[in-house]
Amino acid sequence: MSREMLLLADALAREKNVSREVVFSALETALISATKKRIHDDADVTVTISRETGKYESARRWQVVPDEEYVNEFNQMPLSEARKDDEHVEVGDYLEEALEPIDFGRISAQAAKQVIYQKIREAEREQVLQDFLERKEFIVSGTVKRIERGNAIIETGKIEAILPRDQIIPKENLRVGDRIKAYLLKIDRNARGQQIILSRTAPGFVLRLFEMEVPEIENGLMELKACARDPGLRAKIAVKSNDPRVDPIGTCVGMRGTRVMAVRNEIAEEPIDIVLWSADPAQFVMSALAPAEVSSIMVDEEKHAMDVVVEESNLATAIGKGGQNVRLASELTGWAINLITQEESEKRQEAETAAARLLFMERLDIDEDVAELLIQDGFSTLEEVAYVPFAEMLKVEGLDEETAKKLRSRARDTLLNADIAAEEKLEEADPSLLSLGMDHDLLRQLLDQGIKTRDHLADLSADELMELSGVEEEKAKALILAARAHLFN
Repeated sequence: MSREMLLLADALAREKNVSREVVFSALETALISATKKRIHDDADVTVTISRETGKYESARRWQVVPDEEYVNEFNQMPLSEARKDDEHVEVGDYLEEALEPIDFGRISAQAAKQVIYQKIREAEREQVLQDFLERKEFIVSGTVKRIERGNAIIETGKIEAILPRDQIIPKENLRVGDRIKAYLLKIDRNARGQQIILSRTAPGFVLRLFEMEVPEIENGLMELKACARDPGLRAKIAVKSNDPRVDPIGTCVGMRGTRVMAVRNEIAEEPIDIVLWSADPAQFVMSALAPAEVSSIMVDEEKHAMDVVVEESNLATAIGKGGQNVRLASELTGWAINLITQEESEKRQEAETAAARLLFMERLDIDEDVAELLIQDGFSTLEEVAYVPFAEMLKVEGLDEETAKKLRSRARDTLLNADIAAEEKLEEADPSLLSLGMDHDLLRQLLDQGIKTRDHLADLSADELMELSGVEEEKAKALILAARAHLFN
């Protein structure tokens, strides 16, 4: 029997091009399955085959559990029972009993064969997959073998991959026999069928196609920084030169547009905007909004957003068809972009100036002329008046040293009183609201809006909370769920 086992392992390993270890593992699994059929499916059985002699040993195990947790007589043993045989045994230990090896010849041949061949098939598939991954290919070339429920099955060498319906470029009509390229999106090792998932809509597909067409990228003379796509309609890529002699945009376009056209031909003639990347976010956004011309930009670092001012005649170009241009620019740069006209910008500036003027007049007890002096010199908040270097205050035209000191002192007193009042309000806040773990700034905002208890917060929707406080969507949803938790309990 032992010699037969070794011969069988060697024959299967050669036939299926897998290691002997895979075959032995499959045989052990088959023997465990057969042994369990003689005892019980819940039994904990181990089988070990000697790789040198082919002999194997079987054993049955029981895990020692506390008496009160004992539920399964086939693979568990209560602690009190186990200590009758071994007084040193502890919870979590295993007690083993050797089993008489079963005659392999009597095993249900069909069941054993199924287990063995299934294991070998899995090993074969894993080996093919490993060979594929070792090639480190991001662009996969293959042939459309068949179409299943809108998904294209692509044959690439010895392996099949799947191009899901939602990863096919819209309006693209793939047919059996077509030769295509696709981007390696992910590997799903848990999938029963094809484990390689491809995409023709991912931004990475466009980047990798350019890497194939532009040798300067591989040489390190230039690099691709980002890509945003509206598959089948338009794409934007950001490029950066690492060599002052290389024009990154012209290099990607190629002589008479040959390089960019080669990429477009592979993605159903999708138009591609090539924009210059910049370390300056404002400059990068201006480039990304091309072909629209930008008049000015106001950056809000805290909200990671920009108000971009464009002329009325340029607004439609900046927005693009269906908002496509501004949406792709936002995705490419990673900044939220708010487009406003010159007229809207002027109105907003006037409103902000009026608000700052009123703030200074009321809180610093000054007349309109002095408030205007501060605003013209760039002051817009009480914090700036209170804490900028005193030398900066003295640069305000028409402001003497004594007046500057008074304004600075009044601003600091006002801010201090506001902080004290805010702290007092926090102390009066309902404990149920405090228990939700939000920061004090957000808590003050909610209290100012009349949200004083957890139940008040629970009555809001996530959208309402975002509008009231300006928090991000995920945080708003988490807070609402936390506020409602006691209702479910």
